[in-house]
Amino acid sequence: MTPQTPTGPRAHPIIVGLSHQTAPIEVREQVSGGVEANGDLLRHLMERPVIREVAVLSTCNRVEVYATSPHPDEASETVSEFLQSRAPATQIAPHLYRHRDAHATKHLFRVASSLDSLVVGEAQILGQLKQAFQVAADSGTARGFLHRCFERSLFVAKRVRTETGLAQGSVSVSSIAVELARKVFGDLNERTVLLLGAGEMAELTAQNLKKDGAHIHMVGRHAQRSEAAAQRVGVDSVPPEELDSALLTADVVISSTSAREPVLTESRMREVVKRRKHRPLFLIDIAVPRDIEPAVGDLNNTYLFDMDDLQRIAQENMEGRREEAQRAECIVEEEARLFEQWRESLDAQPTILALREQVRSSVDTELGKTLPRLSSLSTDERKALEHMAQSIVNRVLHGPVTQLKGSCGDPDLIHTTRRLFGINDVAADVESSGENK
Repeated sequence: MTPQTPTGPRAHPIIVGLSHQTAPIEVREQVSGGVEANGDLLRHLMERPVIREVAVLSTCNRVEVYATSPHPDEASETVSEFLQSRAPATQIAPHLYRHRDAHATKHLFRVASSLDSLVVGEAQILGQLKQAFQVAADSGTARGFLHRCFERSLFVAKRVRTETGLAQGSVSVSSIAVELARKVFGDLNERTVLLLGAGEMAELTAQNLKKDGAHIHMVGRHAQRSEAAAQRVGVDSVPPEELDSALLTADVVISSTSAREPVLTESRMREVVKRRKHRPLFLIDIAVPRDIEPAVGDLNNTYLFDMDDLQRIAQENMEGRREEAQRAECIVEEEARLFEQWRESLDAQPTILALREQVRSSVDTELGKTLPRLSSLSTDERKALEHMAQSIVNRVLHGPVTQLKGSCGDPDLIHTTRRLFGINDVAADVESSGENK
């Protein structure tokens, strides 16, 4: 379906959010825990008069609100207050970033292309962005400029993945978690790895682990779902009620549930550690909010790593793909520049539409006066005369319209055109349905 442009002045794109780049995990988990991107949330944001369109991306490593507004500064403040309200116990203002106009669209293009990810080049973010876009489109909160902006971001991401080697190799949060486990043990052959969680991340982790020869067990919070996931990836399934027993035999625990509260608490793990009789246990928590209480890392012979620890490893791995990342940045820069030129040209659209309407109306008026006096003309001759008149209109308008389209919304040229052709303010305010053409 073709997106529709809302009425009123053309809006500015804005982004307000936080990510692993600006906020530690204890802040991210508070915000992500309070922001579930669904239709109700989007409609709640749309109730703010200053916001015209909105979409929300909420993942393990970022929470971002994308919006359009005729009043970008006021809208940014409104969104900031909204995000703060979702995590009232945490001061998030120092961790927020705000982008508008060209900086906003470029940031979205970088996010879609996985250039702003914790693991640069990972593929999951594109799927998450598509889902956020779909929720907004289905909810009717991204139907004009924002719709076009998201569509273009997906195109840019495809260019990056096609034209660069940024995504080559094993690049994902789960692959980094497995790499950390390899660094700890040197060899995972015959080691027992317990995957806590049965979602997409757990399945990806299992696939990364299988080639290492590890004994892999999967336990989820819901037995049926966990068993189905384990069967899909060919690993052993553990019933939820047997989690403590599985913890006793594990060498590594990699946790990625979607629980809102810690699954492995310090009190629970204290008893597990005691029963393990000093055998070391390595826990890697790749969930946000975290599955494992930080205090678990203080227990004897227990070593806990979270997403912030994985980020340091991901940065080390980035060295080998820096050249591909630079090529990807060039693509994003080019696409962002072209998109901004198109966005700025929208300022001229009401004048272009009004100009066309005015000239065509004048021609129609003159034809209406002339044709009745030419009663001797045949039907074909009348059509030929009307066609000639329309061709003259197109030729007359070609130069001015081309200049206006290429002016990037130059206000002086727009004003001069309106004066030269006598376009009044009412006519010039014809809404730019061409914003999506």
